[in-house]
Amino acid sequence: MATTSDLHTVLGASGGTGGAVARELARRGHHVRAVSRRGNAEVPEGVERMAADVATAEDAKAACAGAAVVYHCAQPPYTRWPQEFPPLTDAVAAGAATAGAKLVLADNLYLYGPHEGPLTEDLPANPTGPKGRVRALMAERLLAAHRQGRLRVAIGRSSDYYGPGGLNSVAGERVFRAALAGRTVRWLGRLDQPHTLGYLEDMAVGLAVLGEREEADGQVWHLPAAEPLTGRQFLELVAAAAGSGSRIATNSAAMTRLAGVFVPFLRELGETLHHFQAPYVVDWSKYRRAFGPFTPSPHPEAVARTVAWFREHPRRGSENHKGVPR
Repeated sequence: MATTSDLHTVLGASGGTGGAVARELARRGHHVRAVSRRGNAEVPEGVERMAADVATAEDAKAACAGAAVVYHCAQPPYTRWPQEFPPLTDAVAAGAATAGAKLVLADNLYLYGPHEGPLTEDLPANPTGPKGRVRALMAERLLAAHRQGRLRVAIGRSSDYYGPGGLNSVAGERVFRAALAGRTVRWLGRLDQPHTLGYLEDMAVGLAVLGEREEADGQVWHLPAAEPLTGRQFLELVAAAAGSGSRIATNSAAMTRLAGVFVPFLRELGETLHHFQAPYVVDWSKYRRAFGPFTPSPHPEAVARTVAWFREHPRRGSENHKGVPR
């Protein structure tokens, strides 16, 4: 039974995506509950903060209680997705269903696998590795629950992201902190291939719209993003905004695989390397047709705001600082 509450609960609110969603919902005037393991999410005044481990059924139910919409931005460590993500999402789905809340999943594009041409929502799942298979499994389970009337669901997908609070993306902390320190900034593949990059504040608008609009229910949506950039163009923007004259370089697929022998995080990126060897362009025209015009933040402005955030926030720990959420 649907709730009449205006409570919007954000799970994983101390992460980049969850934090951006909590801020956007507060800006829109909603009553917002920001849930994280420690209850210390960096959120605007007036936002309720709650400590909970939503991987457990009891805490997930408590976190979702009274909510009209639940935004699932929580995730386990990147190296533990296959083992821990499905039961986490099952717990969240059960908590949202008990509350009578709509569930909005912040998803990525891993399940599509290699594809020539722009990525659209009607592509079949064709994952090439365990993380893509997990993403496909979770999406299908949630959409099945929607079709069966057990839970209202909408899924928002985005490519690699950057923005204030965005630590763990391949376009996140490693890139921006290197630039601010004057070190070499590195891309994960070919520097000359166009690649869609999502800006967290634009992604948050998209997820908030999915939460607010009934016509989003039961469907997958690609979230708004500015025009694709090549890896070189993006790193040049970051270096210029940082003002440090950083050199630009790339880690080839072979270099990444070799480094992965010693660094588990890099080893886990293996199934996504094809994203960076050819054009990787996301088509989000379905969102625009359904919800009206939206102008994403221009990359130069978004990069400048992100550099300013990293400059103001020295390196810190985070409950979601465990890998690449994307």
